[in-house]
Amino acid sequence: MGNPFEGLRPALEVIAQEAKVLPATGQALEDLMRPDHAEVIDRLRSADDKAMDVLLETPNRKPYVELKPLHRTESHLLRFFLDGSARTFFLGDAVEGSRRTPIHVAQVGAAAVFRKNDGQVKVAKSVHKIVLMLDKKAVSFGDKVEDLVKKAGPSFGFHDTMEEDGETEKSSPGKEPRSRAAHKAHHIMAGEEEKLGRELQRDKGQWLVIDGSLGKDLHSWKDVPQFFGVTKSFSREPLFKLPGARGGQIVNLYDLLSNLPFSARTCAFSARSGKVVVWYVRLREQRHLDYPLMGVVKVEFPNPTGEAVPSERIDELSSVIVAERQATPHGKDIRWHAHLYAIYLAEQAVKTGFVSTEALKAGIRWPTQAAGALIR
Repeated sequence: MGNPFEGLRPALEVIAQEAKVLPATGQALEDLMRPDHAEVIDRLRSADDKAMDVLLETPNRKPYVELKPLHRTESHLLRFFLDGSARTFFLGDAVEGSRRTPIHVAQVGAAAVFRKNDGQVKVAKSVHKIVLMLDKKAVSFGDKVEDLVKKAGPSFGFHDTMEEDGETEKSSPGKEPRSRAAHKAHHIMAGEEEKLGRELQRDKGQWLVIDGSLGKDLHSWKDVPQFFGVTKSFSREPLFKLPGARGGQIVNLYDLLSNLPFSARTCAFSARSGKVVVWYVRLREQRHLDYPLMGVVKVEFPNPTGEAVPSERIDELSSVIVAERQATPHGKDIRWHAHLYAIYLAEQAVKTGFVSTEALKAGIRWPTQAAGALIR
């Protein structure tokens, strides 16, 4: 097998020729994000919905609705499951006079899996890219590096760490490029994920489940039928007005979910001016978990008309979601309690296509003596 990072050689050589490179210890160091990226993005996308006081379903007006799991053998609605992943590594700093930029390489990918009638799951479509990132305006050779990476082919990409994209600058505010790199990589991943999801060929009645909250710009999905998003890590900030006597009761998320029974859903709330309908589903009993918010997923359902969604439809989708918990990656993922197993398989399909950390460190090396960058 050849070096998967060979396409970056010309760009890294230019960086080493034009600037002094201070390499990361061990050649590459993985940059992680805290808190969970999915929760950060959900908080940003729901910033205008901190007070959810409008119910957008009919005819149900109960705060909680009990569900009977609807298994695949009874109703096989959910067929496609889409997820993405990103890993970001700090390679070092490029110093040009008094200017400096950190250099990052990221592996980003997305995969959709399809479940057959007999329950077997296969990869329907996947994409993987290797992305080089730096603060392009911080050095004089940024445009040249970008051009060289673009010439490397479609499996490679270049992104300016400090370029505004509507989310990265909010999820990781500030002017330090290194702190933004991992968030930028996840934003790039989300773009690949959405593109893949829109291009899937599905038969009528085959629903697509997307891991994570729906993007704010749903216009590009206007011709995509039957899909919704499921979020394992979500914003804790919203307040909810539950239906009831004397105008209802206002509760926070903790109260809403701590009272949510096992195998039940909340009522459905209006979000983003009615263009999205939101509700929560408890997949697992609280007595088996460490925290009341564990075992719960947030569902986002696109609603372009802005009209109330039939409660029967919400019940049906929630029931099949509950049935998806039966197989679980317990011990394989810290979010096992809120995973839909097929989503977990999609995520693993992405990660299986990534080059290992050891291979990355061996494939990208800054020499300690020579003036140029070598990729061995």
